[in-house]
Amino acid sequence: MSKQTPAASELPDAALTARAAGFARLALENVTREYPNIPAHLLAGPAELVLPRIHHPAFYGAYDWHSSVHMHWLMVRLLRRCDDLVDASAVTAVLDAHLTPEALVTEADYLRTHPSFERPYGWAWLLALTAECSALGSTRWTAALAPAARAVSALILDWLPKATYPVRHGTHVNSAFALGLVLDSAVAAGVPELTRPVAERLRDWFAADHGAALRWEPSGQDFLSPALTEADAMRRVLPGAEFAHWLTAFLPELGEGADRDSLPGTADARTLFLAPPHVSDATDPQIGHLLGLCLSRAAALRHIAGALPPGDERVGVLATAADAHLAAGLPATASGDFTTDHWLATFAVLALESDCARD
Repeated sequence: MSKQTPAASELPDAALTARAAGFARLALENVTREYPNIPAHLLAGPAELVLPRIHHPAFYGAYDWHSSVHMHWLMVRLLRRCDDLVDASAVTAVLDAHLTPEALVTEADYLRTHPSFERPYGWAWLLALTAECSALGSTRWTAALAPAARAVSALILDWLPKATYPVRHGTHVNSAFALGLVLDSAVAAGVPELTRPVAERLRDWFAADHGAALRWEPSGQDFLSPALTEADAMRRVLPGAEFAHWLTAFLPELGEGADRDSLPGTADARTLFLAPPHVSDATDPQIGHLLGLCLSRAAALRHIAGALPPGDERVGVLATAADAHLAAGLPATASGDFTTDHWLATFAVLALESDCARD
């Protein structure tokens, strides 16, 4: 396997390097742990009551299919960015065992046979995994994943014309988060035909939106912010000045927070704009989603800030809120409780990488 050298902007900072080995160990444990398992498979009869790895020989572990897929993404990401800090031989061995042509053909067949399975969140992570393997320079893993990536592409192209309305919930069904991830991944995943229709659908859904209110969030089991994921998706498809104008109409309370007497980035501005959620029971599988909300908000806030023009007074408010959310969510990433450990580290890396990217 040839390994590409990361650009300077992709090099991890201290916050990520300090956690890389632990995140890799966690991912290894997750993707090889078959139980507990939520198969999400509709049983047509007793003959379909089979072990998870029969339907999903590659992605049978980590509690559910999408978590398994994005924990594989996490391992590949860590190999690409800081392979000297993780047990690269152990990670590579598991990836070699799971990302085989035979296993991925079975996964692709399952996706085609069950066209609404993991729509759209799991689909997006499958493309992200494929893109990450390509960025790493692993031709064997990328080639093995290609049939599943093509299956996802066909499913998305079939679904988009029928998706009259976006799903705005702050969970796996959220349309904006998934399609943003698809846009980030499609070209490197070998399915560039998705780029134009996905971007067009995002603009169709969201370009006229206005008057969102983050004070209405979160719902009790969100791990994504409906408003921030929408804004994060739109910064991918609108030019900088147009995005800044769109954001003014979409999130007026952000401008209100920036216009207070407090300067952007102060504690008062942060409190007025967006505070991290209170997590009353981190071990509850649904309430615990709010820990992920801290991390996904941190990443989205940082990306939105980075898409605004220099000197925009909202940048400081967004960055301060991102810092607060990252500090609130990061300690929970290795709790020892499988309800959070099977997925949260992926969102920690997304948040930490967005933090690395700031000026």
